[in-house]
Parts: sequence; C-alpha cells; structure tokens
Amino acid sequence: MGLSVDVPTALLVMALVTFATRIGGFVMMIWVPLSPRVQRFLEALSGSVLVAMVLPLAIQGDLASKLALLVATLTMLTSRNVVAAISASLLAVVLLRAVISG
Repeated sequence: MGLSVDVPTALLVMALVTFATRIGGFVMMIWVPLSPRVQRFLEALSGSVLVAMVLPLAIQGDLASKLALLVATLTMLTSRNVVAAISASLLAVVLLRAVISG
C-alpha cells in the first residue's frame, strides 16, 4: 500500500510554497540596490520567461496549440489586450480540437 496524501493538505502545502516563493523574491529585493543594470534585468525578465514558456509549445505543440499561439499573437498585436488574446486563443484551440475530433 502506497503513501496516501490528503488532497486538501496537498493543495494547502502547494499554495504555501507558491506564496513563499513569491514573497521571497520581494523580501530578497530589500538587499539588492536597484541600479540601472538591475532595473534593465528585471524589465527583460518577463519577456525571457514568456519565451521560455511559449517556445517549447511552438516547436513541439500540435496544430491546435500552434494555431492558438498564432491567434494570441495576432490578437495582442491588434488589440494590445491580454484578456482578449487569451480568450481568442482558447476559443481557437477549442474550436479546432472540436473540428478535428469530429
């Protein structure tokens, strides 16, 4: 018989770890002087994280995933609205997968 973990306990632990890592970044920045170099690094960080998350999907994803990325990109370029881009890409992937699966 394997180790049994209570689901609410596991969710609580995961939430606490997530919270601790987010707060940890803010707490650590107390000791980092905000020089122009650090500021440029922090500004570039979000773009780097986005590329790291999206690139594997763009390379290895299925047709529906690639279509969703294309729709999200085009929607962002035209509307500059993150919610619209996410909504449009989700709709595109759901519709294409529904059509493909019959």
